[in-house]
Amino acid sequence: MTHPTHAHPLRGILLIMLAVFMFSSMDTLAKHMLKREAYPLPPLIFARYAVHLAFMLALLAPRMGLNLVRTQRLGLQVLRGLLLVASTAFFYLSLTYLPLAEAAAISFVGPVLVAALSGPLLRERIGRRQWLAVGLGFLGVLIIVRPGGGVFTVHVVFPLICALLFSLYQVLTRKLAGRENAMTTLFFTALVGALITALPLPFTWQTPTVLQLTFMIGIGMFGGFGHFLLIRAVEQASPAALAPFVYTQLVWSTLLAFLAFGEFPDSGSLLGMAVIVAGGLLAVNWEQIRRAK
Repeated sequence: MTHPTHAHPLRGILLIMLAVFMFSSMDTLAKHMLKREAYPLPPLIFARYAVHLAFMLALLAPRMGLNLVRTQRLGLQVLRGLLLVASTAFFYLSLTYLPLAEAAAISFVGPVLVAALSGPLLRERIGRRQWLAVGLGFLGVLIIVRPGGGVFTVHVVFPLICALLFSLYQVLTRKLAGRENAMTTLFFTALVGALITALPLPFTWQTPTVLQLTFMIGIGMFGGFGHFLLIRAVEQASPAALAPFVYTQLVWSTLLAFLAFGEFPDSGSLLGMAVIVAGGLLAVNWEQIRRAK
């Protein structure tokens, strides 16, 4: 496969910001379905991946044909898909109990966990700066949940598990990067997700109303198109250069949560978010960004 030239960093930044807006919109619709519509979780997750899969087939199958499913690392592709499904399930579960912005912020310890896991799993050197980033990430989580505060419940564990699973998913993504076609990897993400989440449907299916069906299709479209934009962004700029702009998702999540549910983080939660972002930015390889420029 051809490697990206990273010739248009500004275009890549705009694409990554649009991608994370799609993810925030997807999460907002999911929270609405779970809280306002009281729709069951399993068929909602199935819709997220089934629509994503249909989106991929319509967009890529005519152009790529069988190349879309050709992989030399089927086991890693399946494991990566399973990790993302489990991560999605725990995050959606957290939306049932926690405010959207706080749940999103806690799950954002994922990037600093990637820095910690890169050593034992990818055999990369982890320095003091990366370990400090990990410490800041978890300090930010503690500030948000504030033992004794309103967010400090057993349900805080859901976005934390989501962050851990998503970190492992990102590590496997890095293992596959440059070795597998990015579109094939994206397709297997949707395929594995749709197949696994279809298993509980006979026991949990609830026929949606027209409005609910519209929201479910929207969740899948936002997720599928967001991942597509993510890949396009990496083709335009290096992942290290894009990393700081992923945190704009916290801005989108906060704004959408306020508009949709009237939720707005208090000063303590905002401070915790800032500390988590600081930890994430500290984990970024700024030297790599300097060389890319």
